[in-house]
Amino acid sequence: MDDIVNVAKRRGFVYPSSEIYGGFANAWDYGPYGVLLKNNVKQAWWTDMVMKRSDIVGLDSSILMNPRVWEASGHLENFTDPLVDCKKCKKRFKGDDTDGKTCPECGGELTEARQFNMMFKTHAGPTEDTASMVYLRPETAQGIFVDFKTILDTTRNKLPFGVAQIGKSFRNEITPGNFTFRTREFEQFEIEYFVKSALEAKKVFDEWVKVRSEWYKGLGINSANLRLHEHPKSDLAHYAVTVTDIEYNFPFGFSELEGIANRGNYDLSQHEKFSGQELKYFDEETKTKILPFVVEPSGGVDRAVLAFLIDAYDNEKVEGEERIVLRFNPRLAPIKAAIFPLIKKEALVMRAKEIYHQLKEKYFVEYDESGTIGRRYRRQDEIGTPICITVDFDSLEDDSVTVRDRDSMKQKRIKISEIEEFLEKKLR
Repeated sequence: MDDIVNVAKRRGFVYPSSEIYGGFANAWDYGPYGVLLKNNVKQAWWTDMVMKRSDIVGLDSSILMNPRVWEASGHLENFTDPLVDCKKCKKRFKGDDTDGKTCPECGGELTEARQFNMMFKTHAGPTEDTASMVYLRPETAQGIFVDFKTILDTTRNKLPFGVAQIGKSFRNEITPGNFTFRTREFEQFEIEYFVKSALEAKKVFDEWVKVRSEWYKGLGINSANLRLHEHPKSDLAHYAVTVTDIEYNFPFGFSELEGIANRGNYDLSQHEKFSGQELKYFDEETKTKILPFVVEPSGGVDRAVLAFLIDAYDNEKVEGEERIVLRFNPRLAPIKAAIFPLIKKEALVMRAKEIYHQLKEKYFVEYDESGTIGRRYRRQDEIGTPICITVDFDSLEDDSVTVRDRDSMKQKRIKISEIEEFLEKKLR
């Protein structure tokens, strides 16, 4: 993990938050390349899960919601973790991470576990009293559930259909850590997929486990680093019928990348009860009203970015030298191509910049004229750029450039007029 953290900071993927003030524990900022990588992950998810499907629509719901939402959803009562304190070193731990008796840090005696609600509290308006108390959402799902009837009325979708959302969530974790894996502020991509019956939900659940597993593999995750973990009944959340996690083999071991949950019709029934509003679906075939069942594929954007970063990382020896390369799937690569003049001569610089400005209309690309061509290749390897394009003196005569592939390091000549077509094929 140290190698990943080092390259992430050195190459502008992830920085410690508030670093000039000594930082802020377990908070991270995505740098110039990190934000491009994260946006590409989100865009790939949105394209594959929403745009390419006819049965899913999008939503962007508010972070702050009526506090009754969290009462209805069960989060006020059930969204808790056991908290223990060490009587000796005074550190706090999640009870599940200890043996219940001794401190994992100093061996001191631990207090009895007490339940700790992980929702962040704040106040809406100028006064700070219980009447003004609101919560930062711990999941994006509830925004979809409370808007279900409105979405149904405005889109006139027929079951089965889904609602997708990407957004920030907040959990006051007792022990965050492992770089960006567990943080108190994080981003999720979630789908709530509504079906007519419990039997259909069971079938759709299995389909979504397969769809979401294949998505990660299709974007470059080594299948050997993925596994499925079915939650035992004793570990299920208060709303869940069944849950299967897609786990990734992080440097600290296999841990949850995404969870697929069969939520039954718990959420909609609770919101009907607490709001007094009917949320049922009228089935034209049977002429009856149905409270739909829900299957939820819920992934962590930050965890996905971390997994793609780890899986792409490679350190190899090339001609006796170390080469660090990030072998991102081209869809995820922050920079799609880099354009270089062979040396810093005016004619070469002008031609290279023409190509750069032409490509920048369509892709995130970089221009670099600093250092030897070998060093420039290595810089681009470390940020995962799939293709490097070099303008040399022959380019001025034959209107061709040298293109170099990141993974194989093979080079070939192509016409300048063919660059866009070449990139379009390579970046699919």
